[in-house]
Amino acid sequence: MILILKQGTSRDKVDELCAWLHSSYGVQTSPIFGEGTTIVGLVGDTSSIEIDAVEQNDVVERVMKVQEPYKRANRKFHPDNSIIDINGVKVGEKKIIVAAGPCSVESEDQIRLIAEQVQASGATLLRGGAFKPRTSPYAFQGLKAEGLMYMKRARQSTGLPVVSEITNPAQLELFMEFVDMIQVGTRNMQNFELLKELGRVKKPILLKRGFANTIDELLMSAEYIMSGGNQNVILCERGIRTFETSTRNTLDISAIPVLKSKTHLPVFVDPSHAGGIAWLVEPLAMAAVVAGADGLIIEVHNDPKHALSDGPQSLTPEGFTDLMGKLRPVAEAVGRTI
Repeated sequence: MILILKQGTSRDKVDELCAWLHSSYGVQTSPIFGEGTTIVGLVGDTSSIEIDAVEQNDVVERVMKVQEPYKRANRKFHPDNSIIDINGVKVGEKKIIVAAGPCSVESEDQIRLIAEQVQASGATLLRGGAFKPRTSPYAFQGLKAEGLMYMKRARQSTGLPVVSEITNPAQLELFMEFVDMIQVGTRNMQNFELLKELGRVKKPILLKRGFANTIDELLMSAEYIMSGGNQNVILCERGIRTFETSTRNTLDISAIPVLKSKTHLPVFVDPSHAGGIAWLVEPLAMAAVVAGADGLIIEVHNDPKHALSDGPQSLTPEGFTDLMGKLRPVAEAVGRTI
């Protein structure tokens, strides 16, 4: 349920209204102060709320019911786009944010070199995997804590905030120390115990869509994090599993405008995992920018042929430089920068 307040309502009056709603009906209240309108979102059991009684309050203009099961992630709950701050990098504004780096951190020299190269080409975030969930138990599983340490050192030398994937709640203490944005991978999108733990921290979360999940299921996973108190969530479309075998996954480009209509949260796109082939990254990235993505996450490796994971979909640093040059005029054409 959402309350639209009358223009000019003071913050003291908003506080009084929230206190009355909590004491009378036991609901949680989340006031959102916009430029011209103040909205109060109600979360909890709203079935006992008498709408007529609420609308009679001097500061309430009207009451709206939210039918969707996701509340805090709902654009009705928060009409303005959310801006997420990743250690100084603002996501959700005019500038499209690009996170780039290897699928897996393989050595300290490797991640430092790639960090310097992608930064020179215009990347504003450094991505890299330290804990790698793999389909095969015999595949490279990542350097774990050592890999996070190497990423931290790369951040110290370049200033690029780092994003890496968590796979287990037990790793959270490490991630709080070494990582600027925590990634939840496709296989963990519905790991609800992990999502609950991430809701208790304030660090930004990059939540990837599961390869067989609906958009509403993605938003409900975001709701798990936000209901715990962490509102710093960025959604990521990374391709879904379909009958098509020409690509690793099928990039659901329509998910971007659909998500933009349903939620106020920023949306990233991962063209590397969607296509699974290096030459597909460029057209998919361009399509994502035109469709309204707020950010891209792109795999870059100094030697893709010998990468320990996801080499076929990784760009070389030179290829990444070329891609960034082609993306800039595309972004400008739709009123964005990159």
